[in-house]
Amino acid sequence: MAFFDVFNGDADGICALQQLRLAEPREATLVTGVKRDIALLGRVRAGPGDEVTVLDISLDKNRDALLGLLECEARVRYFDHHFSGAIPEHSGLDVHIETFSDKGTSLLVDDYLAGRYRAWAVVGTFGDNFEAAARRAARPLELDEGRLAALRELGICLNYNGYGAGIEDLHFTPVELFRRLQPYADPLDFIAADDTFRILREGYSLDMARARAVVPALAEDNLGLYMLPAEPWARRASGVLANELSQASPQRAHALLTRLPEGGFVVSVRAPLALGEGADELCRRFPSGGGRKAAGGINYLPDGDYDEFVRQFRAAFSGRQRASPMG
Repeated sequence: MAFFDVFNGDADGICALQQLRLAEPREATLVTGVKRDIALLGRVRAGPGDEVTVLDISLDKNRDALLGLLECEARVRYFDHHFSGAIPEHSGLDVHIETFSDKGTSLLVDDYLAGRYRAWAVVGTFGDNFEAAARRAARPLELDEGRLAALRELGICLNYNGYGAGIEDLHFTPVELFRRLQPYADPLDFIAADDTFRILREGYSLDMARARAVVPALAEDNLGLYMLPAEPWARRASGVLANELSQASPQRAHALLTRLPEGGFVVSVRAPLALGEGADELCRRFPSGGGRKAAGGINYLPDGDYDEFVRQFRAAFSGRQRASPMG
Protein backbone atom coordinates (compact mmCIF):
# COMPACT_ATOMS: atom_id res chain seq x y z
CA MET A 1 0.00 0.00 0.00
CA ALA A 2 1.26 3.48 -0.92
CA PHE A 3 0.30 6.78 0.70
CA PHE A 4 0.10 10.19 -0.97
CA ASP A 5 -0.44 13.61 0.65
CA VAL A 6 -1.55 16.19 -1.91
CA PHE A 7 -1.72 19.75 -0.59
CA ASN A 8 -1.73 23.40 -1.54
CA GLY A 9 1.64 25.03 -0.87
CA ASP A 10 0.15 27.94 1.07
CA ALA A 11 -0.38 28.39 4.81
CA ASP A 12 -3.79 26.76 4.86
CA GLY A 13 -2.72 23.66 2.96
CA ILE A 14 0.51 23.18 4.92
CA CYS A 15 -1.11 23.76 8.32
CA ALA A 16 -3.96 21.40 7.44
CA LEU A 17 -1.44 18.67 6.62
CA GLN A 18 0.59 19.50 9.72
CA GLN A 19 -2.42 18.82 11.94
CA LEU A 20 -3.26 15.56 10.21
CA ARG A 21 0.26 14.17 10.35
CA LEU A 22 0.70 15.13 14.00
CA ALA A 23 -2.47 13.17 14.75
CA GLU A 24 -1.85 10.37 12.22
CA PRO A 25 1.91 10.07 11.65
CA ARG A 26 2.93 8.27 8.48
CA GLU A 27 5.38 8.61 5.63
CA ALA A 28 3.78 9.57 2.34
CA THR A 29 4.75 10.85 -1.07
CA LEU A 30 4.22 14.63 -0.91
CA VAL A 31 2.63 16.29 -3.94
CA THR A 32 2.42 20.10 -3.89
CA GLY A 33 3.58 23.29 -5.60
CA VAL A 34 3.22 27.06 -5.47
CA LYS A 35 -0.08 28.40 -4.20
CA ARG A 36 -1.65 28.65 -7.64
CA ASP A 37 -0.51 25.18 -8.70
CA ILE A 38 -3.72 23.40 -7.83
CA ALA A 39 -4.13 20.79 -10.60
CA LEU A 40 -2.13 18.37 -8.47
CA LEU A 41 -4.06 15.10 -8.48
CA GLY A 42 -2.97 14.37 -12.04
CA ARG A 43 0.56 13.81 -10.69
CA VAL A 44 -0.53 10.94 -8.44
CA ARG A 45 -0.07 7.38 -9.67
CA ALA A 46 -2.06 5.28 -7.24
CA GLY A 47 -3.57 1.83 -7.52
CA PRO A 48 -5.91 -0.50 -5.65
CA GLY A 49 -5.77 0.01 -1.89
CA ASP A 50 -3.48 3.05 -2.03
CA GLU A 51 -4.55 6.02 0.10
CA VAL A 52 -4.58 9.60 -1.15
CA THR A 53 -5.22 12.54 1.20
CA VAL A 54 -6.08 15.82 -0.55
CA LEU A 55 -5.96 19.19 1.21
CA ASP A 56 -6.94 22.67 0.07
CA ILE A 57 -7.22 22.22 -3.70
CA SER A 58 -10.43 22.55 -5.67
CA LEU A 59 -12.23 19.32 -6.49
CA ASP A 60 -13.67 20.99 -9.55
CA LYS A 61 -10.17 21.68 -10.91
CA ASN A 62 -9.11 18.08 -10.20
CA ARG A 63 -12.30 16.24 -11.11
CA ASP A 64 -11.00 14.07 -13.97
CA ALA A 65 -7.90 13.02 -12.03
CA LEU A 66 -10.02 12.24 -8.96
CA LEU A 67 -12.40 10.07 -10.97
CA GLY A 68 -9.39 8.31 -12.47
CA LEU A 69 -7.97 7.51 -9.03
CA LEU A 70 -11.32 6.18 -7.84
CA GLU A 71 -11.61 4.06 -10.97
CA CYS A 72 -8.18 2.59 -10.14
CA GLU A 73 -9.62 1.63 -6.70
CA ALA A 74 -7.52 4.07 -4.71
CA ARG A 75 -9.12 5.47 -1.57
CA VAL A 76 -9.30 9.28 -1.42
CA ARG A 77 -9.94 11.51 1.59
CA TYR A 78 -10.67 15.09 0.52
CA PHE A 79 -10.60 18.27 2.67
CA ASP A 80 -11.28 21.59 0.96
CA HIS A 81 -13.20 24.88 1.03
CA HIS A 82 -13.01 26.02 -2.61
CA PHE A 83 -15.74 25.72 -5.25
CA SER A 84 -16.23 22.01 -5.83
CA GLY A 85 -19.05 21.65 -8.33
CA ALA A 86 -20.91 18.37 -8.11
CA ILE A 87 -19.23 15.99 -5.65
CA PRO A 88 -18.94 12.41 -6.94
CA GLU A 89 -20.59 9.66 -4.93
CA HIS A 90 -18.20 6.76 -4.54
CA SER A 91 -17.47 4.27 -1.77
CA GLY A 92 -13.76 5.06 -2.03
CA LEU A 93 -14.22 8.81 -1.52
CA ASP A 94 -14.39 10.40 1.94
CA VAL A 95 -15.33 14.07 1.53
CA HIS A 96 -14.94 16.95 3.99
CA ILE A 97 -15.82 19.97 1.85
CA GLU A 98 -17.50 23.17 3.04
CA THR A 99 -17.54 26.46 1.15
CA PHE A 100 -18.36 28.98 3.87
CA SER A 101 -16.87 32.41 3.26
CA ASP A 102 -14.82 32.40 6.48
CA LYS A 103 -13.77 28.78 6.97
CA GLY A 104 -10.63 27.32 5.42
CA THR A 105 -9.20 23.83 5.16
CA SER A 106 -7.22 24.16 8.40
CA LEU A 107 -10.49 24.61 10.28
CA LEU A 108 -12.08 21.67 8.45
CA VAL A 109 -9.20 19.47 9.62
CA ASP A 110 -9.52 21.00 13.10
CA ASP A 111 -13.17 19.89 13.14
CA TYR A 112 -12.13 16.40 12.02
CA LEU A 113 -9.55 16.19 14.82
CA ALA A 114 -11.83 17.77 17.45
CA GLY A 115 -9.40 20.64 18.03
CA ARG A 116 -6.44 18.43 18.91
CA TYR A 117 -3.86 20.71 17.27
CA ARG A 118 -5.88 23.90 17.34
CA ALA A 119 -2.88 26.27 17.37
CA TRP A 120 -1.82 25.08 13.91
CA ALA A 121 -5.39 25.55 12.69
CA VAL A 122 -5.23 29.13 13.96
CA VAL A 123 -1.95 29.72 12.09
CA GLY A 124 -3.41 28.42 8.81
CA THR A 125 -6.60 30.42 9.27
CA PHE A 126 -4.71 33.66 9.85
CA GLY A 127 -2.61 32.87 6.79
CA ASP A 128 -5.71 32.44 4.64
CA ASN A 129 -6.92 35.93 5.66
CA PHE A 130 -9.76 34.73 7.91
CA GLU A 131 -8.86 37.14 10.70
CA ALA A 132 -12.08 37.00 12.70
CA ALA A 133 -12.40 33.22 12.31
CA ALA A 134 -8.81 32.71 13.49
CA ARG A 135 -9.41 34.79 16.60
CA ARG A 136 -12.61 32.87 17.36
CA ALA A 137 -10.81 29.55 16.93
CA ALA A 138 -8.02 30.72 19.25
CA ARG A 139 -10.27 31.60 22.20
CA PRO A 140 -10.08 28.16 23.89
CA LEU A 141 -6.26 28.39 23.77
CA GLU A 142 -6.39 31.42 26.10
CA LEU A 143 -3.33 33.02 24.51
CA ASP A 144 -2.18 36.47 25.47
CA GLU A 145 -2.11 39.05 22.69
CA GLY A 146 1.63 38.66 22.15
CA ARG A 147 1.45 34.91 21.50
CA LEU A 148 -1.66 35.30 19.34
CA ALA A 149 0.15 37.98 17.32
CA ALA A 150 3.05 35.55 16.83
CA LEU A 151 0.70 32.90 15.42
CA ARG A 152 -0.83 35.50 13.13
CA GLU A 153 2.55 36.63 11.84
CA LEU A 154 3.64 33.03 11.26
CA GLY A 155 0.48 32.35 9.25
CA ILE A 156 1.01 35.42 7.10
CA CYS A 157 4.66 34.51 6.48
CA LEU A 158 3.83 30.90 5.58
CA ASN A 159 1.20 32.16 3.16
CA TYR A 160 3.59 34.72 1.68
CA ASN A 161 6.08 31.94 0.94
CA GLY A 162 3.53 30.17 -1.28
CA TYR A 163 3.23 32.92 -3.89
CA GLY A 164 5.35 32.82 -7.02
CA ALA A 165 5.27 31.92 -10.69
CA GLY A 166 7.34 28.85 -9.87
CA ILE A 167 9.24 27.17 -7.06
CA GLU A 168 12.30 29.26 -7.88
CA ASP A 169 10.47 32.40 -6.66
CA LEU A 170 9.94 30.97 -3.16
CA HIS A 171 12.23 31.16 -0.15
CA PHE A 172 11.43 27.51 0.70
CA THR A 173 9.72 24.84 -1.35
CA PRO A 174 6.40 23.82 0.22
CA VAL A 175 7.80 20.33 0.88
CA GLU A 176 10.83 21.77 2.69
CA LEU A 177 8.63 24.15 4.65
CA PHE A 178 6.32 21.34 5.77
CA ARG A 179 9.32 19.21 6.78
CA ARG A 180 10.61 22.06 8.91
CA LEU A 181 7.26 22.43 10.67
CA GLN A 182 6.65 18.71 11.07
CA PRO A 183 8.53 18.07 14.36
CA TYR A 184 6.61 20.77 16.26
CA ALA A 185 3.23 20.12 17.89
CA ASP A 186 3.17 23.77 19.03
CA PRO A 187 3.82 26.50 16.45
CA LEU A 188 5.24 28.75 19.17
CA ASP A 189 7.99 26.16 19.71
CA PHE A 190 8.71 26.23 15.98
CA ILE A 191 9.00 30.02 16.04
CA ALA A 192 11.46 29.85 18.95
CA ALA A 193 13.62 26.98 17.73
CA ASP A 194 13.86 27.20 13.93
CA ASP A 195 15.33 30.04 11.86
CA THR A 196 12.75 29.56 9.08
CA PHE A 197 10.40 32.11 10.61
CA ARG A 198 13.16 34.73 10.79
CA ILE A 199 14.09 34.17 7.12
CA LEU A 200 10.48 34.46 5.99
CA ARG A 201 9.83 37.52 8.13
CA GLU A 202 12.85 39.33 6.72
CA GLY A 203 11.89 38.48 3.13
CA TYR A 204 8.30 39.49 3.78
CA SER A 205 9.38 42.84 5.22
CA LEU A 206 11.55 43.70 2.22
CA ASP A 207 9.04 42.60 -0.41
CA MET A 208 6.07 44.26 1.26
CA ALA A 209 7.89 47.58 1.60
CA ARG A 210 8.15 47.64 -2.19
CA ALA A 211 4.60 46.42 -2.71
CA ARG A 212 3.06 49.00 -0.37
CA ALA A 213 4.67 51.77 -2.41
CA VAL A 214 2.64 50.83 -5.51
CA VAL A 215 -0.17 53.32 -6.20
CA PRO A 216 -3.52 52.01 -7.46
CA ALA A 217 -4.17 52.05 -11.20
CA LEU A 218 -7.88 52.30 -10.43
CA ALA A 219 -9.38 53.66 -7.23
CA GLU A 220 -13.12 54.00 -6.68
CA ASP A 221 -15.33 54.02 -3.60
CA ASN A 222 -16.07 50.30 -3.75
CA LEU A 223 -12.97 48.88 -5.42
CA GLY A 224 -9.27 49.28 -6.05
CA LEU A 225 -7.02 47.77 -8.73
CA TYR A 226 -3.21 47.60 -8.51
CA MET A 227 -0.66 46.62 -11.15
CA LEU A 228 2.66 45.10 -10.07
CA PRO A 229 5.77 44.60 -12.23
CA ALA A 230 7.16 41.31 -13.57
CA GLU A 231 9.58 40.89 -10.67
CA PRO A 232 10.02 38.01 -8.17
CA TRP A 233 9.33 40.32 -5.21
CA ALA A 234 6.01 41.34 -6.77
CA ARG A 235 4.98 37.74 -7.41
CA ARG A 236 5.81 36.84 -3.80
CA ALA A 237 4.01 39.86 -2.32
CA SER A 238 0.90 40.02 -4.51
CA GLY A 239 -1.47 37.75 -2.60
CA VAL A 240 -0.43 38.94 0.84
CA LEU A 241 -0.78 42.57 -0.27
CA ALA A 242 -4.29 41.75 -1.50
CA ASN A 243 -5.11 40.30 1.93
CA GLU A 244 -3.65 43.33 3.70
CA LEU A 245 -5.64 45.76 1.55
CA SER A 246 -8.85 43.83 2.16
CA GLN A 247 -8.27 43.94 5.93
CA ALA A 248 -7.59 47.70 5.82
CA SER A 249 -10.68 48.49 3.69
CA PRO A 250 -13.30 45.79 4.36
CA GLN A 251 -15.99 47.55 2.30
CA ARG A 252 -13.86 47.54 -0.88
CA ALA A 253 -13.05 44.85 -3.43
CA HIS A 254 -9.42 44.61 -4.52
CA ALA A 255 -7.67 43.21 -7.59
CA LEU A 256 -3.91 42.88 -7.97
CA LEU A 257 -2.59 42.24 -11.47
CA THR A 258 1.05 41.13 -11.53
CA ARG A 259 2.75 41.25 -14.91
CA LEU A 260 4.27 38.03 -16.21
CA PRO A 261 7.64 38.04 -18.00
CA GLU A 262 6.06 36.45 -21.08
CA GLY A 263 3.21 38.99 -21.14
CA GLY A 264 -0.20 39.05 -19.56
CA PHE A 265 -0.96 39.00 -15.85
CA VAL A 266 -1.54 36.75 -12.89
CA VAL A 267 -4.52 38.10 -10.94
CA SER A 268 -5.48 38.07 -7.25
CA VAL A 269 -9.01 39.17 -6.33
CA ARG A 270 -10.43 39.83 -2.86
CA ALA A 271 -14.13 40.39 -2.34
CA PRO A 272 -14.96 43.02 0.27
CA LEU A 273 -14.56 41.39 3.68
CA ALA A 274 -17.92 42.87 4.65
CA LEU A 275 -19.51 40.98 1.75
CA GLY A 276 -17.42 37.83 1.81
CA GLU A 277 -18.40 36.49 -1.62
CA GLY A 278 -18.14 37.01 -5.35
CA ALA A 279 -14.40 36.56 -5.93
CA ASP A 280 -14.52 32.98 -7.20
CA GLU A 281 -17.56 33.69 -9.35
CA LEU A 282 -15.77 36.59 -11.04
CA CYS A 283 -12.53 34.66 -11.61
CA ARG A 284 -14.28 31.61 -13.04
CA ARG A 285 -15.50 33.78 -15.91
CA PHE A 286 -11.95 33.71 -17.25
CA PRO A 287 -9.94 30.64 -18.34
CA SER A 288 -7.61 29.44 -15.55
CA GLY A 289 -9.68 31.35 -12.96
CA GLY A 290 -11.10 30.00 -9.71
CA GLY A 291 -10.84 30.21 -5.94
CA ARG A 292 -13.25 30.60 -3.06
CA LYS A 293 -16.03 33.04 -2.28
CA ALA A 294 -13.88 35.64 -0.55
CA ALA A 295 -10.66 35.24 -2.57
CA GLY A 296 -10.01 34.16 -6.12
CA GLY A 297 -7.39 34.32 -8.80
CA ILE A 298 -6.66 33.97 -12.49
CA ASN A 299 -3.43 32.20 -13.35
CA TYR A 300 -3.13 33.87 -16.74
CA LEU A 301 -5.01 36.93 -18.01
CA PRO A 302 -3.88 37.99 -21.52
CA ASP A 303 -3.18 41.68 -22.08
CA GLY A 304 -6.08 41.74 -24.51
CA ASP A 305 -8.50 40.71 -21.75
CA TYR A 306 -7.52 43.51 -19.37
CA ASP A 307 -10.39 45.85 -20.32
CA GLU A 308 -12.92 43.03 -20.06
CA PHE A 309 -11.58 42.09 -16.63
CA VAL A 310 -11.95 45.68 -15.41
CA ARG A 311 -15.51 45.77 -16.75
CA GLN A 312 -16.38 42.48 -15.04
CA PHE A 313 -14.63 43.54 -11.82
CA ARG A 314 -16.70 46.71 -11.66
CA ALA A 315 -19.90 44.84 -12.51
CA ALA A 316 -19.23 42.26 -9.81
CA PHE A 317 -18.63 44.66 -6.94
CA SER A 318 -19.64 48.27 -7.67
CA GLY A 319 -23.33 47.74 -7.01
CA ARG A 320 -23.32 44.85 -4.53
CA GLN A 321 -25.16 45.29 -1.25
CA ARG A 322 -22.76 44.97 1.67
CA ALA A 323 -23.55 43.14 4.85
CA SER A 324 -22.33 44.31 8.21
CA PRO A 325 -18.58 43.78 8.70
CA MET A 326 -17.72 40.35 10.08
CA GLY A 327 -16.90 40.31 13.76
